[in-house]
Amino acid sequence: MARTVGAEKGTEAGSHALSAHERIRVLTVDDHPLLREGLAALIDHEPDMTIVAEATNGKDAIREFRAHRPDVTVMDLRLPDISGIDALVAIRKEFPDARVVVLTTFEGDAEMRRALVKGAVGYFLKTTPPEDLVPAIRQVCGGNKAVPGEVGARLVGRTQALVIALRRGIIRL
Repeated sequence: MARTVGAEKGTEAGSHALSAHERIRVLTVDDHPLLREGLAALIDHEPDMTIVAEATNGKDAIREFRAHRPDVTVMDLRLPDISGIDALVAIRKEFPDARVVVLTTFEGDAEMRRALVKGAVGYFLKTTPPEDLVPAIRQVCGGNKAVPGEVGARLVGRTQALVIALRRGIIRL
């Protein structure tokens, strides 16, 4: 189920920089109503942000993205129909400049790496404090990536371990 929330249809994702008077348009995608409502309250409290639509599954996320062309999409990985990664790939195939931030419970290195390789520009755990997510949305809207320290450290640690294993001949490409 998808819900249009407030603002009018935007322009092509990533096609323009926001002026000082425009609000960052956000699409949220999560199958848990409490989380969607919490995100909406957090984002709508910000004077420079607004929720334009909400989706409860991956297929609705794709449809809502097409309809609203949000500046930033905040999406869970575990959705009831298709995965958040599959929805991310479908959105980015049609809209290569789409900015998708993953907000999930998945802490595994493989999921983090896969989401970032497939085009996510941010990766946050649902344990992230709200005061860290809001600036990340602004950062992503500005064309940057947003990965908190603990996520980055895990990815760097895993990469270093792979490099060491390659050098020692433990694994081969």
